[in-house]
Amino acid sequence: MKETKVLVTYAVQGEFVDIKWPNTEFYYLRTGIGKVKSAHYLTEAIADFQPDVVLNIGSAGSVTHSVGDVFYCTQFVDRDMEQIKELGTGYRIDNTIILMENNLAQLWPNEGLCNTGDRFVTDLTNLEGDVIDMEAYAQAFVCEHKNIPFISVKAVSDKIGETSLQIWEERLKEAKTALTTYLNETVKGL
Repeated sequence: MKETKVLVTYAVQGEFVDIKWPNTEFYYLRTGIGKVKSAHYLTEAIADFQPDVVLNIGSAGSVTHSVGDVFYCTQFVDRDMEQIKELGTGYRIDNTIILMENNLAQLWPNEGLCNTGDRFVTDLTNLEGDVIDMEAYAQAFVCEHKNIPFISVKAVSDKIGETSLQIWEERLKEAKTALTTYLNETVKGL
């Protein structure tokens, strides 16, 4: 059986998880924080490694969910571009069909929508999505244009409106534990 090549992306070292799945070859890429860096480094890595799937992992905020909850996201909103949607800019990506066509992540629990933007959100605002991050939409955009299946798995590390950047840094360890459990014990493969 041919091994599936998975490029795993994460923004900061505290989000790194060593994934153990059968018949899978992993490449890991730390992208840094933010959409531009993330898209740039992912594009280079795709050219170098030519993965079958890109799996983004990391921590995220949430308005409605609890710290420690984990979601796999197949739909993405760019909250920065959403603000100017009247100009006809695209700001949504839905990877559900490409994942279904490739029979990927079909039985994973807790599907969600990820809201991405270039600022760390600390004020309770009207944000669409289960989780709030700073990289996933950009990576979904790159993968969509390269026709590569993309999945993002996010552990809630902070509640929007209740926590700060300092709390996020303190909760990274908890998020990493939740990601490790979800990826290596709950889903155990694509």
